[in-house]
Amino acid sequence: MLQIVTDSSCDLPQELIKSNNIRVVPLNIIIGDEVFQEGVDISPETFYEKMSQSRILPKTSQPVPAAFANAFRELSNYGQVLCLTLSSKLSGTYQSAHVAKKLSGVDAVIFDTLAGSLGHGLQVLKASKLAQAGCTAAEVVAELTRYREKMKIVIILKTLENVVKGGRLSRFKGSLANILNLRLLLHNQDGEVVLLDKIRGSKKLLHRALQMMQNYCPDLPEREIGITHFRNLADVETIIKALNEQFNPRNIIVNNMGATMATYAGEGGVIISC
Repeated sequence: MLQIVTDSSCDLPQELIKSNNIRVVPLNIIIGDEVFQEGVDISPETFYEKMSQSRILPKTSQPVPAAFANAFRELSNYGQVLCLTLSSKLSGTYQSAHVAKKLSGVDAVIFDTLAGSLGHGLQVLKASKLAQAGCTAAEVVAELTRYREKMKIVIILKTLENVVKGGRLSRFKGSLANILNLRLLLHNQDGEVVLLDKIRGSKKLLHRALQMMQNYCPDLPEREIGITHFRNLADVETIIKALNEQFNPRNIIVNNMGATMATYAGEGGVIISC
């Protein structure tokens, strides 16, 4: 059977990772002088605490090729290996997996999800289910390519603190935006994160996010939706209630945002993928 490998930025709940026999290779999280492996020796909750106490934005780095290579070698004993990675536009993880393919000598198939968080995770889940159904790597990649093209990701930023810490916005402009109660709505575009709108007030922000999802995905009732958040269960519950009342989607998966995605989204951030 086809063996599925991915990286920790997929943000899938542990129970789904285990029940679907998915191998996860962790990204590295750097906070000051400390280095952690996402999902191995640092939980989202611990990361949130450490990040809130740090004046400098934590850094993330892709898995070293040897980490992927070890997984490829081990799993190749059970079938062909298919590896799905975080968007190549956001990280060097995709390139690291390609180096690992050469290093390991395993003819692994590497697929760029062009997504992060559960936009990435939903593709991993689909790949696993297709593998369990007996599909070949070529058949899975063909289906994933169609799925990836239809996927939309909407990102809600309730604070600009991490954008400021990361040097993407001056502290003055960040303070001004907070005074004006401005929130940012972003979306994915060919694997990159692009500003969609600036909105004043949280209620308007959630309404606009749902409106954009409906515009992008008129077939929402037929879709599986993934939602991750950084300490913002209240807004997630509001979003789920609205989605169920208006669209009744096939399934909704909710999880805490992992350290890789939370580093950029900041506290209160929500990522909706479908």
